[in-house]
Amino acid sequence: MPIATTPATPYYAVIFTSLLSEPNPAYDEMAEAMVALAAQQPGFLGIESARESVGITVSYWTGLEAIAAWKNNAAHLVAQQRGRDDWYATYRVRICRVEREYGL
Repeated sequence: MPIATTPATPYYAVIFTSLLSEPNPAYDEMAEAMVALAAQQPGFLGIESARESVGITVSYWTGLEAIAAWKNNAAHLVAQQRGRDDWYATYRVRICRVEREYGL
């Protein structure tokens, strides 16, 4: 997965950090489906993800309204519940406003 191309600041980032209870192919399938679905949502800007022992996914959005709409998307609600019930030992969601960006 490449580094996301984002617009001029400000924009928003949702940082989702998780520990899985145990590896599960169904989780991997759901994660891929959620990335594809998120990319279709209004206000979605991009996503970056990595998983070793800790999974970190950062999705980028135009604003808080777009983030709220994604959180309440029907298919995403099912995935969230499945994560709580079946896959995650623990997780955190952090929502941030990106004020500055730089890099190569």
